[in-house]
Amino acid sequence: MTIRMRKGWRPLCAAALALPGIAYANADVEKLTADPKNWAMQAGDMYNQRYSKLNQINTGNVGKMQVAWTFSTGVLRGHEGSPLVVNGMMYLHSPFPNKVFAIDLETQKIVWRYEPKQDPAVIPQMCCDTVNRGLAYAEGKIFLQQADSTLVAFDAKTGKVIWSVKNGDPKVGAVNTNAPHVFKDKVITGISGGEWGVRGFLAAYDINTGKEVWKAYSVGPDAEMLMDPDKTMTWTDGALKPVGKDSSLKTWKGDQWKTGGGTTWGWYSYDKATNLVYYGTGNPSTWNPAQRPGDNKWSMTIFARDVDTGQAKWVYQMTPFDEWDFDGINEMILADINVKGKPTKALVHFDRNGFGYTLDRTNGALLVAEKYDPKVNWATHVDMKTGRPAVVAKYSTAKNGPDVNTKGICPAALGSKDQQPASFDPNTGLFYVPTNHVCMDYEPFKVEYTAGQPYVGATLSMYPTPGSHGGMGNYITWNAGEGKIVQSKPEKFSVWSGSLNTAGGLSCSGTIEGYLKCVDAKDISKELFKFKTPSGIIGNVFTYEYKGKQYLGVFSGIGGWAGIGMAAGLEKDTDGLGAVGGYRELSQYTELGGSLTVFTLPN
Repeated sequence: MTIRMRKGWRPLCAAALALPGIAYANADVEKLTADPKNWAMQAGDMYNQRYSKLNQINTGNVGKMQVAWTFSTGVLRGHEGSPLVVNGMMYLHSPFPNKVFAIDLETQKIVWRYEPKQDPAVIPQMCCDTVNRGLAYAEGKIFLQQADSTLVAFDAKTGKVIWSVKNGDPKVGAVNTNAPHVFKDKVITGISGGEWGVRGFLAAYDINTGKEVWKAYSVGPDAEMLMDPDKTMTWTDGALKPVGKDSSLKTWKGDQWKTGGGTTWGWYSYDKATNLVYYGTGNPSTWNPAQRPGDNKWSMTIFARDVDTGQAKWVYQMTPFDEWDFDGINEMILADINVKGKPTKALVHFDRNGFGYTLDRTNGALLVAEKYDPKVNWATHVDMKTGRPAVVAKYSTAKNGPDVNTKGICPAALGSKDQQPASFDPNTGLFYVPTNHVCMDYEPFKVEYTAGQPYVGATLSMYPTPGSHGGMGNYITWNAGEGKIVQSKPEKFSVWSGSLNTAGGLSCSGTIEGYLKCVDAKDISKELFKFKTPSGIIGNVFTYEYKGKQYLGVFSGIGGWAGIGMAAGLEKDTDGLGAVGGYRELSQYTELGGSLTVFTLPN
């Protein structure tokens, strides 16, 4: 992990290393991520910054990039995440059935491969395509979180399985799509299934044995959430205060928390100075708000937990009583920035609800909450004293009630940004955000909970934001210290790809019709490179160096929520929870196919 500090800052973390009791990251992962030749974590580092110090490919020559090599995964569904590159080896993953390939960068030879024999019955238990967000590496081991909830550790050299453990029960909809993350001596994983009434949790397993170290639920009793009523803090009335006893139970009707959602299928970050892991929880179940009155804590929440014990240090709920499926799992980017003129150890989060949040990551204080798409209309603003959004009655699906179609809600349920991670560039001090520019109609209806069956209770239709540029996406730069859009570059379709910034002055991302694009980080209107890959891009751009040459790569393979119509062969506009109709035109621009495309400069 690289900790980036502004001029004049005293390197507190380095100084503290000499003190007894200081927290450590995983030393191997820290060493590997400090070397920009590797891409040893899904985000490149533990801060989720998605920034590389490599600069051989830069604003002056990126236009000359050519395809160096390609690789087909042999799987047709949506390809999210990215490969890992560690010391001359590349480790690739695929969607279900979750193949893993170890490839020698010298010859592109497959050194070993793994294809688990998973029950096909898992596929219909996965809400929005059979995606997988990637692998983790540490201490000679590769970690895979399979769709059927099996967490597996391999020998990175041979592919031999070292241990495996079950993380959930697919028969009740508890499946997995997240990438595991290694922090210290633990591999951290979550759970999917909010649309099946799965009760969300985060779990930590020992990287050497697979033994569960701790498990922390998102909702329910204090003890099961690993929450201390007197010490876990939250933003209330303009200050940080203890959450109090039964903070979650008091906000649910009866035992509804037992099927309450709050799943954790996103990305996780870690700061060794605080020894905290940061992540977001998903939507409450069901999507019909009339059936679950209350704030439904702690769904839709940013959690900061002690990585050793799982104990929650602070929480902040972004969308209490979620009425729109504004799932809160998007990544937490840790950066040391100026916030309203004050140097701050910040956490920056671009929520599905359309607001960009900046918090003090050391204590959870709310500092900034502003719209990162000006067309967001379901709330006028976030009250900075209470931390609650000011909901517009016209767009309240709870106020309008079941069996009423509330029209024109912006953003749509898939959010102003879904799981596609943003990047931070320490050279510009800005965040680079791939976004969706999509609105929806939303009609809730009564639904009964049945274990193993969808527990949604709403019909959705999605479409490009009316009265705008006509497209379904924007690529933006964001000043997180002020909460302002600096630049916005419109796109025909959603930018559903994780972005990458480099010391070469570039910011690169992919579009779901299949273009990899690199722009000037100082002026994103300057498009310097554009290449149409074999399929739509919902994977994350990554970079590495091998034998003195820098390479830049991305998965293509249409799918995910936006591309579920193509990936799963769905036809009705309201299928795919409304995405099929919204993205119907995609099929005129791309086709199915999972592959990796790697670029470099000509010799």
